[in-house]
Order: sequence, then C-alpha cells, then structure tokens
Amino acid sequence: MNHKSSSTKHEILKMLKLQKRLTVSEMAKQLGITEMAVRRHLSTLERDQLVYTTLVRQAMGRPMNVYELSEKGEELFPQNYKQIALDFLKDIESVAGQDVVEKLFQNRKERIKQMYEEQFANKSFDEKMIELARIQNKHGYMTELRKDEDGTYHFIEHHCPIAEVAKEYQTACDCERQLFQQLLGTLKVTSQACMAKGDDVCHYEIKKHDYVE
Repeated sequence: MNHKSSSTKHEILKMLKLQKRLTVSEMAKQLGITEMAVRRHLSTLERDQLVYTTLVRQAMGRPMNVYELSEKGEELFPQNYKQIALDFLKDIESVAGQDVVEKLFQNRKERIKQMYEEQFANKSFDEKMIELARIQNKHGYMTELRKDEDGTYHFIEHHCPIAEVAKEYQTACDCERQLFQQLLGTLKVTSQACMAKGDDVCHYEIKKHDYVE
C-alpha cells in the first residue's frame, strides 16, 4: 500500500517534469485513478514543497488549479551541474593555466565578500558568527555552531555544495577560509576537517582576533 502510494507520487512528479503544467483532471485520466486520489497525493507533495499550484481563470467556467514542480521538486531529478563546472574548470586550466583558475576562485570570493560585508558591519564578533551561519545555511551548508567556554567557536558544515569541485581544486577551500577571515575580522580561522579531503564534515575552529586587511 505504501509502496503503491509512493509509486503514484513518483509518477505525478515525472508527469509534471515532462508536461510542465497539469490539472487534477488531466493527471487522473493519465494515471487511471480518481481525482480524489490525485488530490490526496498532491496534498502530500505540496506539504513537502515539491509542487505548487496556480489558480488559472478561464473565459468560461470556474477557475482551475494548475500544478507545477517547485524548485525543490526539480532537484529530485538528476543534475549534472557539478560535472559541467568541473569540465569547464579543467578546460580553462588546460588553455590558460592553473593561475587563471585560482584567480577565478579569488574573484568569486571577492564577489561574495562584497555581497555580504555590509551585513557584518557594526556587529559584535558573536553576532558575526551567527550571521555567517545564517548565510551558509541559506546556501545549503547545513551549519552547526558551537561555542566553548573560552570563546572558541566550532563552525561545522554538514553539507558542502562545492565538495566535488573542491576535491579537484583545493583553492576553493582556501578561498572559503579567507572569506570567513575577512567577514568575521579575524585571522584565527583554522580548518580541523574537510569533506573535500574525505572527512564527514567541514569543521572550522574560529577565535576572535584583530584582523588587518
């Protein structure tokens, strides 16, 4: 029963991926089940934020709900962005050299710094740590923040969206550490563990320190 329910949800997601926008009636006809059953599955998928609905008004008759995949729903299907990014970086390295690739990572770091540095201005060190965790969580790093009695912070990332790239280009991790130093205003950011090197998490030990750029 549960397997059948899961299979039907998967079929609905696949239909929306292929056909983009469908009504309950259209899905029910294609699946060979009742509209009530389709609505029950869609309710679960909406709760899980995998689909969303838009109310479409018609020239005649009542408005109808049209369903589409959400961004989260799209992510359920295989993506090849990491490999494409790696391929581009390797092509750039072969054509222009490793120095150019490292410059690209440095440019990325500077762009992110400029994007967020105003949010760190006039904040205490503790507030900066909380802000950094918030930003990283926003970008999918699943951050955990712990503080020792002596004021040392443990900044732990349970997920790294660029881990596959960082395995090939360690400069990505170096730039992240430099970014943290600059946003937090401290030189005392040391890496204790790194997913790109095979560890389970990325773990930074961070201490307050006057930073001179």
